[in-house]
Order: sequence, then C-alpha cells, then structure tokens
Amino acid sequence: MIKATKMISRRGAFSLLGLAAALGGLVATAPALVTEAEAQTAGQERRAARREGREARREGRRAGREARREGRRTARELRREAR
Repeated sequence: MIKATKMISRRGAFSLLGLAAALGGLVATAPALVTEAEAQTAGQERRAARREGREARREGRRAGREARREGRRTARELRREAR
C-alpha cells in the first residue's frame, strides 16, 4: 500500500474552490432553465389577470357614472314637474 500525501498550495486550493463554485452555479441554474416556460406562462397569466381586473374596474366606473347621470336626470325631471 502506497501512502500518497501531498500538500496543496493556496493557489491550487483557490483553483479548486473556483471550479467547485462554477460547477455549483451551473447545477443551480439548470432548474431555472427548465422552468423558463413555466415562468413565461405564469407571467402571461398575471398579465391576463391584470387586464381583466382593469376591464372590470373600468366597467364599474362606467356603470357608476351612468347611474349618477341617470339620478341627475331623474332629479331634474322631478324638479321640472314640481314647477
């Protein structure tokens, strides 16, 4: 049995550390690349939901304006009839 003990230099240690970090970064980003389509779908769903919300708020404002307008018309007609 041969014993192989070798001291590693500081430069070698940093080199290994950098290599491990680079490989770790690749491994960490792999799931993100897989879910890119899911992220795009989720973004489209959020945009659609915001658009629907905007349209609902606009419709609510339009209906409110029309109701107030109708109320003013009715009040005006009642005042005219009272004269």
